[in-house]
Amino acid sequence: MLKIAFSPLYRYNLPEGHRFPMLKYDLLPEQLLYEGTISEENFFHPDPIDEKWILRTHSSTYWEQLKRLELPARQIRRIGFPMTDRLIERCRVIGQGTIDCCLYALEYGVSLNIAGGTHHAYRDRGEGFCLLNDFGMAANYLLDNKLVSQILVVDLDVHQGNGTACLFENDNRVFTFSMHGASNYPLIKEQSDLDIALPDFIDDEPYLKILSDWLPYLIESVEPDIVFFNSGVDVLKTDKLGRLGLSREGCKQRDRLVFETCKKYEIPVAVAMGGGYSEQIKDIVEAHANTYRMAVDVFF
Repeated sequence: MLKIAFSPLYRYNLPEGHRFPMLKYDLLPEQLLYEGTISEENFFHPDPIDEKWILRTHSSTYWEQLKRLELPARQIRRIGFPMTDRLIERCRVIGQGTIDCCLYALEYGVSLNIAGGTHHAYRDRGEGFCLLNDFGMAANYLLDNKLVSQILVVDLDVHQGNGTACLFENDNRVFTFSMHGASNYPLIKEQSDLDIALPDFIDDEPYLKILSDWLPYLIESVEPDIVFFNSGVDVLKTDKLGRLGLSREGCKQRDRLVFETCKKYEIPVAVAMGGGYSEQIKDIVEAHANTYRMAVDVFF
């Protein structure tokens, strides 16, 4: 059964000027329900993550400053959101949602979080709209509880997963693969286990060829027990921040390729939403909806 993490907290009402990217958290579940791709029984509502797993992944100094709303102004600017208690609670719920998705993926083959992919969060700081690293916390949860021994992160958001790469740079149990825009944020990249930096405006055919060449090789060489998939749709040509050239159909085929490859090798896949900043909200919602449609089509 497909299980999808969603919480009313995902619908966070930011101040004017920050709201547009958040609209998708309202519209995506409504679209999926309306068209019949999923039903209400597919949703589960995660609780806030236990502080144990935050502190397993992030420094105590950073977490204390974050939860007390005492981050220095320069750190808040790097994150890009004004700090509130509700925002912190939202991040904790997202983190538990990704952990729960991992558990459901191990049981059913795939599970998705209508949020997450907060790959710019480091151990001691946040940046790029990311406060707590949900893949980082989920990886530590699975490994510490001996539920898996090897994880492959497949980060296909347009921005490099710099925080995730840094968190696991000395842990060979988590292989980080980031396929991202070469000239995009972050200006200074970290070193993932494998980085593929893409030229501006690359379109569907060469993008999908690169992914189809690398993904089976990685699964065969890394031999993961689970794949973490960041399915950001900021790879679209229409994205304001992306600088790549994928069509909606190309992005859809990207998702199908990931799911079909994981299923072929019998590797569970846990999915986080990642970014999406197209001018038209319909482009964002439709591209994200395709990820869920492909998951249903391939696994169920």
